[in-house]
Amino acid sequence: MAVSAKPLSHPQVEMHHDPRQYLMLDPRPRGEMNEMVMDSMLSISWKFWVAAGILGIIVLVCLFGAWGYMIFEGLGVAGTNRPAYWGIFLVNTVFWIGISHAGTFVSALLRVFKAEFRRPFTRAAELMTTFGLVQAGLSIFMHMGRVWLSYWMFPYPNQRGLWPNFHSPLMWDFLAINTYLLASTMYLFLPLIPDVAMARDRSTGWRKNLYRILSLGFRGTEGEWTHLRHAMNIFAFAILPVMFSVHTIVSWDFAVATRPGWSSTIFGPYFVIGALHSGIAAVAMVLIVIRAIMKNMKYFIRPEHFDALGKLMLIVSMAWAYFFFNDYMVQWYGGDKWTDQLLHFHEAGLLGWMWLGMLILNIAIPWLTLWNKKIRSNPWILFIVGLLINVGMWFERYIIIPISLTVNRMPFTWREYVPGIEVLLTIGTFAFFILLYMMATKLIPIVPVWEVQEGQMAHSLRRFGRETVISVSELE
Repeated sequence: MAVSAKPLSHPQVEMHHDPRQYLMLDPRPRGEMNEMVMDSMLSISWKFWVAAGILGIIVLVCLFGAWGYMIFEGLGVAGTNRPAYWGIFLVNTVFWIGISHAGTFVSALLRVFKAEFRRPFTRAAELMTTFGLVQAGLSIFMHMGRVWLSYWMFPYPNQRGLWPNFHSPLMWDFLAINTYLLASTMYLFLPLIPDVAMARDRSTGWRKNLYRILSLGFRGTEGEWTHLRHAMNIFAFAILPVMFSVHTIVSWDFAVATRPGWSSTIFGPYFVIGALHSGIAAVAMVLIVIRAIMKNMKYFIRPEHFDALGKLMLIVSMAWAYFFFNDYMVQWYGGDKWTDQLLHFHEAGLLGWMWLGMLILNIAIPWLTLWNKKIRSNPWILFIVGLLINVGMWFERYIIIPISLTVNRMPFTWREYVPGIEVLLTIGTFAFFILLYMMATKLIPIVPVWEVQEGQMAHSLRRFGRETVISVSELE
């Protein structure tokens, strides 16, 4: 790879501290970084297996066991009933699709805008996209009840000569999730090829055979790097519209209805911003855990990265607050009788504490904490803030779906939604997500070493008058 002589104008940061605190200015030999990543991937302690075993039991009991019981007994064991036919299953679907937006945002959007701080953790975010979409798909199948009839959602004429009902929101979600899952998996695989080839050359046994297949014969020639970069640039631009369209389609599940609280023209951007709010917070949480429990990760993931993610969390929190109050005030000012009843029920109903908690967790806490660099750069404080944001965003989806369904234009049908077996299934999906992520960290390099080295080659310190600034050169 060649470096052009023309430096980019960003970022120009005054160097008041030791430049080695910045990953891009603290380079190590490529071989040493490769060994650090391989060591963190291959070192598996007994604690890992104990945690994996506990999670596996939870998945078997709370996910597959409870799901099998619900299939055998029917959806009557769930809390969904008139008028709240959509319950926690759809809450989890929207939540997990939101989490999945983090990978595309961090990897694709920040790559397009050449945000250099993204380099060491793009793959950690991309894994969240793939595994989050798996949980979203499972939640839709749970919501169907008779899951063995899921083939009806595939867009093909079946033996009855009928096409699926494309007017159904379930059909929209099916197509959106499958499109996003396919695109995000391909986008995860492309930048993984050089690191899998590196792992292939440093492994033996079944790992070497596996990595030989996944690396597609990559040798690191100039032609291969050129084709890889072109493919990644194409996918980076192509997957961004998919990311925005997926959660917009999810918002249409609600916005096309004429129910109080749902008939909103701002639901599209509101849902996208909400997805980024929960997704970026989840990325910060995952990075903090990886840094704490995996060897050598403190070199790659540093306080500067938490500081940058904290800034993004604060900005997105402000955007989410704007869209929330925009939607709320328009509905309140509209003066519809049933919408006013719903808004009052949100605030003063049996679950009014959830509505208030949503505002505190999504707005007040980020605004009161993330403006401070010391707090943003502290991993465990940022972890707590990220966790609270995700709890608040789950509350928001719960308020939008089952609570809003409680109040409609037929008061004789009003009934409080009380979850049943959905609670166990929700625990199972969270455990399954964590288990898949744990296994992935031991199978593939969690840090894209080639991207880190590429960034370190492009960064340098330059003197401008009395100031020393970071200069970034374009790589060709």
